[in-house]
Amino acid sequence: MPRFIIVLLVVLSLCTTAFSQTKGKVEFGINAGYNAATVTAGENTNSKYRSGFNAGVSADYYFSDRWSIKGKLNYDQKGWNNGFVQMDNTTYTTDFHLDYLTIPVMANWHFGRTRNWYLNFGPYAGILLSASETAGDMDLKKGFSSVDLGLDLGIGVKIPVSEKTRFFIELNGQGGFTDLIKNNQGETIRSSTSNVNIGFNF
Repeated sequence: MPRFIIVLLVVLSLCTTAFSQTKGKVEFGINAGYNAATVTAGENTNSKYRSGFNAGVSADYYFSDRWSIKGKLNYDQKGWNNGFVQMDNTTYTTDFHLDYLTIPVMANWHFGRTRNWYLNFGPYAGILLSASETAGDMDLKKGFSSVDLGLDLGIGVKIPVSEKTRFFIELNGQGGFTDLIKNNQGETIRSSTSNVNIGFNF
């Protein structure tokens, strides 16, 4: 799948045309996509990916035709599968569902002949909306940290579809710095998410 997406990005980039990106311009966007989320927790983790959904809005301020800063506000389904939870002195295998309101703030470097390719990088903060597990259908929000902090990296390409509208496809990866578990006494559990997004800029 990642190889297919990369090939698609290259093909789409061949269809791009010049589009105005001038100092002081603000570009708004809407986006939706697929999340593949898991966690890192040392060498002994057996966690697997949880498939999820994301959707949000963005604003991109241009300092020049090459540099801009973008802020996003996304609903993100994260978590992980094949985790463990203890109930009634028994340990069960379960899937953890963590939903966040994620706020990345990223620097964008625009490149290519028409400046329609871009790399983005910057910090994000995820505000926990809900936390549950599937084996016992328990609400676990009180046991998880209310904020997840980390780094967001990505690459994308924008395709002009009209004078003021561009379609985009973007690949992103997020790595958490903070422990997801509140007052955790064991291995530090950090989030790790890859996503594929599509959307429109105006």
